[in-house]
Amino acid sequence: MSKIKEMWARLWVVSKKRWMIGLPIGALVMFIVGILFWGGFHTVLELTNTESFCISCHEMKDTVYQEYKTTIHFKNPAGVKASCPDCHVPRPWLYKIRRKIQASNELFHSFLGTIDTPEKFEDHRLELATHVWKVMKDSDSRECKNCHSFEVMDRDKQSKRASKKHDPKRIAERGETCIDCHKGIAHHLPKEE
Repeated sequence: MSKIKEMWARLWVVSKKRWMIGLPIGALVMFIVGILFWGGFHTVLELTNTESFCISCHEMKDTVYQEYKTTIHFKNPAGVKASCPDCHVPRPWLYKIRRKIQASNELFHSFLGTIDTPEKFEDHRLELATHVWKVMKDSDSRECKNCHSFEVMDRDKQSKRASKKHDPKRIAERGETCIDCHKGIAHHLPKEE
């Protein structure tokens, strides 16, 4: 009996030492795996946050991108360009992730063929635009305000009508935001049904 107890005691000591050695190695491996996962995730997130990715689908390249290229957001005297992600992808991380999840639904419908021709895209344009407008309204046009702010707006150089409409107090009282007046600023307005 004592030999069995002695053998178990030795086995316990050996396994305890291996566990103590294995713990830091396991933690290090998990740390490295975590860094690789996060780095890979972040890299994919940023690669899908480019104009070239956005227009890689012919539905976007042949329709809304062509419209956008004729606007002041694409080309202007100041040389400042707002690309697809600047207007359609939030900068704060949590909102960005939410938007990427929503975009996966759009990709899904693209693969299904729901909007894979200009005609089908036009059939769904109002629905797609309404969704984008709602997102912008719900976020108080957060992405617009990344570039345009009342604090730096020179309302004295605007027309009287525009200056009146851009009065922050008036806008707040009415519960308005940029998208309420500026639908169609970068893309054609959909045909009302």
